[in-house]
Amino acid sequence: MDRAQAWELLTQYNKEPFHQRHAITVEHVMGWYAKALGYGEQAEFWSIVGLLHDLDFEMWPEDHCIKSQELMRQAGVEEAVVRATASHGWGLRVDIKPEHEMEKVLYACDELTGLIGAAALMRPSKSVADMELKSLKKKFKDKKFAAGCSRDIIANGAQLLGWELDKLLEMTLQAMQAEEAAIESALL
Repeated sequence: MDRAQAWELLTQYNKEPFHQRHAITVEHVMGWYAKALGYGEQAEFWSIVGLLHDLDFEMWPEDHCIKSQELMRQAGVEEAVVRATASHGWGLRVDIKPEHEMEKVLYACDELTGLIGAAALMRPSKSVADMELKSLKKKFKDKKFAAGCSRDIIANGAQLLGWELDKLLEMTLQAMQAEEAAIESALL
């Protein structure tokens, strides 16, 4: 499956600009991580996993990570993508534990991209470009800020990766900073 096919599949079930933006953000963050962690030759695969990870969330939130497996298989999506996307619902909706480093990154950074995006909207610049780690950490500690972004999942994701929480926060912020222009242009 290439990017154009993944986008067509995503937009079949995701019409809300908010959900499309999140998918594109995670797509770009995952591609950045692939390159940063030495999986550059798999960057497109990591990106497609990021793009499709919430395929079912807009229409079937109660069956998130379950319905998506059915939809992807019907569309002929390769099993590695089906498994990887479903694994980010581990412990909540499915018993598919993230095993590959890519699955662990998706699990860890999905919620975190939402938190960083919400923090960026609070800035005068409305951008992550001028955001520093210390301000992100402050937002992370404030449980009332972006309350829908699970700090437990983010912390568990860092643990799964064998990283300190600060490393995950810093790398994901760097990814969003590096990819911000590409994310914005993909939304046009």
